Amino acid sequence: MRRPMIAGNWKMHSTIDDTIKFAGGLASELKASGQIDVVIAPPFTSLYSLGVALSDTEFKMASQNIFWEDNGAYTAEVSGVFLKDVGCHYAIIGHSERRQYFNETDETVNKRIFAAIRNQLTPIFCIGETLAQRDADNTWNVLETQLRSGLKGIKLAELDDFIIAYEPVWAIGTGETATPEQAQEVHRKIRTYLSDIYGIEVSDKIRLLYGGSVKPSNSRELLTQSDIDGALVGGASLDPKSFAEIVRSAH
Repeated sequence: MRRPMIAGNWKMHSTIDDTIKFAGGLASELKASGQIDVVIAPPFTSLYSLGVALSDTEFKMASQNIFWEDNGAYTAEVSGVFLKDVGCHYAIIGHSERRQYFNETDETVNKRIFAAIRNQLTPIFCIGETLAQRDADNTWNVLETQLRSGLKGIKLAELDDFIIAYEPVWAIGTGETATPEQAQEVHRKIRTYLSDIYGIEVSDKIRLLYGGSVKPSNSRELLTQSDIDGALVGGASLDPKSFAEIVRSAH
């Protein structure tokens, strides 16, 4: 049985003060995670403060990105060494906004995944198609290319705790959401692909998250699908009450 995960990606929102208030609010809303992994990815500037605020809870932290080198002359980058040092357990890699606005490629996604594994951080590897690609009936070709390139060279043993987040680009921040049936169909194809390449034992362990305008009103329907193991939540994760509702819906 794969353990459900609800991860909140705050993107470029929330000051340190906002972050501390959120942590208190979430702790009040959720006394315990209830066999669900609850993960929060704040801006880099809030990681340390959030880590301190969550120190007596079961909740974990993720970074929103990771650089592929551990140190060096790379102005403004943040390495896995630093992220591990500040208390992160996970690293979001290949988010569509990184691909869209910051020239992230399948090749650099792969390098970042290796960096996360090297630093004992569990990757949350994001894949997804645009509306134009979906309308052209090209969804699976896009996803397969992203999967093949992102996982290139990764060893079987390194996939045990791996997490893949399917986030249709057309549903991120738009209010549009894939129907539960659409999301399940894609998640099933992803798991079948993983089974064909790595074997059913590995594919059964990898957790698949859905991301794309997840909110309390639609989370339960999405999370009851057999191949959806959790959610990567955007805007709804900024409010402790709505985020807690999504976590509870995963029970």
